[in-house]
Amino acid sequence: MLYLTRKIGESIIINNTIELTVVEIKGRTAKIGFSFPPEASIMRKELHDRIMQQNIAASQYGDAEEFMDAVGGFKPDENN
Repeated sequence: MLYLTRKIGESIIINNTIELTVVEIKGRTAKIGFSFPPEASIMRKELHDRIMQQNIAASQYGDAEEFMDAVGGFKPDENN
């Protein structure tokens, strides 16, 4: 893991297309702004981890209905 020190207003460039800028620092929390191309996918790590867990769980079932039954999700109305 790379560690960098930045001050408010300073930036980091990743792969020549993604810019991270330190916008604000309050106590132990830093607010970071991102500039990135529209094709880039960026999300919080905890959300990414949750999606990956759900994808792994879904891949263990034969179809969507079986998966939804297993996780206690809704069943679509068969008349719709």
